Amino acid sequence: MNGGSAALRTLSPAAAAAPPDRTLLLLLPAMAMLVLMFFVPMVLFFVRTFIEFQGGRAEFIALARDLLFSQPYLTALATTNWIALTVTLAVLLVGYPIAYYLTTATGPSGSIVVLAIVLPYFTSIIVRTFSWMVLLGEHGLVNDTLRAIGVISEPLPLMYNRLGVLIGMSYVLLPYMVLTLYAAMRSIDPLLLRAAEGLGASGFYTFRRVYFPLSLHGVLSGALIVYILSIGYFITPALMGGQHDIMIAMLIDRELEVAVDWPAAALMSLSLLAVTLALYAIYYRVTDVRRLIGAR
Repeated sequence: MNGGSAALRTLSPAAAAAPPDRTLLLLLPAMAMLVLMFFVPMVLFFVRTFIEFQGGRAEFIALARDLLFSQPYLTALATTNWIALTVTLAVLLVGYPIAYYLTTATGPSGSIVVLAIVLPYFTSIIVRTFSWMVLLGEHGLVNDTLRAIGVISEPLPLMYNRLGVLIGMSYVLLPYMVLTLYAAMRSIDPLLLRAAEGLGASGFYTFRRVYFPLSLHGVLSGALIVYILSIGYFITPALMGGQHDIMIAMLIDRELEVAVDWPAAALMSLSLLAVTLALYAIYYRVTDVRRLIGAR
């Protein structure tokens, strides 16, 4: 017995010294790709633009002031934020019931819904946008069907306006909200809902006071993802929007491709990046980011 205790005492220091945690090494390839494919090109773009700027510091400050307070930029900024907020709200209203259904679905029905959400990502976003243009066009499937059944006599203006942009962007960004909400809802203990029902709570009361608060971190996470993706969106607004639906990304492209004004494009890109980082900082303060990514 004493010999066994001595052996345990001898092994205890070695057992207490746990091996170093090397799981972070798995992140090195992803971090290297992020640095090489995103951070380095972005820094080189800004540095090259500012170096090649023909003028001194005073001229650059004047350019920044005139650009960032100009009417076209402020209008595009307001349009971008309004569209992003509307799209975020729309995909939340549509995606929340879908995510809830996925957490309760049994059998092949849940798999079919997941497949319908994930499968479009095997198709190019340009192809999906053109598909919506075919559906919503003046002689598209939607207008032709409505006229065939006698609901309308003239085609509805579903394209090249704000409505077309909202429909196209909401469709593309809906899976981000659904999958984020689904991950949050799967972590909710169903025993809590049964306990509320057992105490006499109605279904709506249980949802309002128990289920929705427990899923709120998923709502905030999904809203963050959708909003950040929306404010930098380009393809769908460019193809389906009208002349009053100019977003920041479209304005940046116009400065590069049409005006060939790299300093102006760099300044707008930098302002968009600052807005994105500020938004992330706000959500970092009001949400538990470790819980959103599954950390304990």
